[in-house]
Parts: sequence; C-alpha cells; structure tokens
Amino acid sequence: MVPLTVAADQIASSSLTGASVVSVCALVFTVASFWWLNARQGRLQAWEPHSFAAIVHGSTARLRLPLVLHNTGPKPIVVQDLILTFPDEPASHLPLLWVSSPSRLQPGPDEEAKLPAGFVVPGREAQQLFLEFEAPFSGFLPEARDYKAQIQVRVGHRKGWRPLLTFILRAANIIDPDHYTVYNNAPVELTREDQRRADAALLELLEEHGDGSPPGGRRQGDPPNDEGDADTSR
Repeated sequence: MVPLTVAADQIASSSLTGASVVSVCALVFTVASFWWLNARQGRLQAWEPHSFAAIVHGSTARLRLPLVLHNTGPKPIVVQDLILTFPDEPASHLPLLWVSSPSRLQPGPDEEAKLPAGFVVPGREAQQLFLEFEAPFSGFLPEARDYKAQIQVRVGHRKGWRPLLTFILRAANIIDPDHYTVYNNAPVELTREDQRRADAALLELLEEHGDGSPPGGRRQGDPPNDEGDADTSR
C-alpha cells in the first residue's frame, strides 16, 4: 500500500497543477480581453452610395459622393488620402483625385471651400462624409453607362493604397452634364426621353473633344434600339 504521506503529496501536487492551469487560463483570458476591447486594430468599412453629384464640362470631370466610414476596431484609424479608380477601364482613365471635403451633397455657390486633409475615424464609430473627386487633365469623360468604381484609401497604420469600397457608378443617370447637380445612383431604368437627353448631351461633349461616336457606339441620327437605347453592360 502507498504510505499516507506519499498519497497526500500526490493529492497536493495534483491540486497545485489544477490551480496553475486555472490561473494561466484566467491570465490569458484577461490579456486577450484587454487586447480585443482596447488595443485591437480594426478596419474601415464603407457602403455603396445611393446618390452622387456630377459635372462633366470641357476637360473637367468632378464627382461628389456621400460616404459612411465605420471603424470596426477600438483603435482610431488615420485616413491620409483617397482616390477614385475604374478597375475595368483603360489606363487612359486616370484616377480621380480627392480635391475637397464639402459639407453637403448638393453643390452650391455659397459653399465654403474645404481642401482635403487627413482625418481620424475613432474606434467603433461611424462618420458620414462628403468627398469630392476630380479627374486630372481630361482623363475621364463618362459615357451613358454603368461603371465599376473603386475607392482606394491610404491609412496611417498600413503602407500603400488599399481598396475601401467597390460599387457601381450609374453614369447613365447624368442627364445634364454641364451643370453640377445631384443624381440618383439606384439601379433604376431611365425613360426614353431621359436617355435621349443624356446621350445627346454626352455626344455633344465627345464631339468637342474630336470623337464623333456617341456612348454605346451609335451615330447621330441612328434609330434607337428596342430597349430604349439604354446600355446595360456591366
């Protein structure tokens, strides 16, 4: 038989081992909880805008987008810069640069100019922003069709540009490109009259730049197709 003193020592050792495991698990849980709640680096989230403002006049193409940015982590995120790109378009479509941070979506003469500047999205918070992008030179002249657009961001804790949001920009809704105004970005079909107005305005703009082919490849005077002349390519 095992002496009583040896049995007692085994029981004590087993108790100490169990207590140590519990203590280590508690410590790990405490440290992990603290990191998750206070020190974890989150990421930025954004959602497709339901509307936009646009003007395409001469060699100027400018877009204004309403965005909501959400920081998923507890640590603040510093946003250094933003650009608007078109991944499926030729290289001649230069990225649109972030040029302004207006206070509203509808452009107006009484607006105060606010140049782009880095900003902070606090931890676990969301911010609504209005961001204005402009094409340098004449790198982007939109046709009356849908575009795959992507907003890329540079943040303080990472290097290089990273995709923030990919969405469909429905440039076919731009029916008055010479005036800076707001359009719906919802997936709705234009009426034939609106489509003709959009095609005519963009055709005139393209002809000013030496291209006689209107959006969708039609020539002036060609009859409309059976789908109301809407280009539904993606």
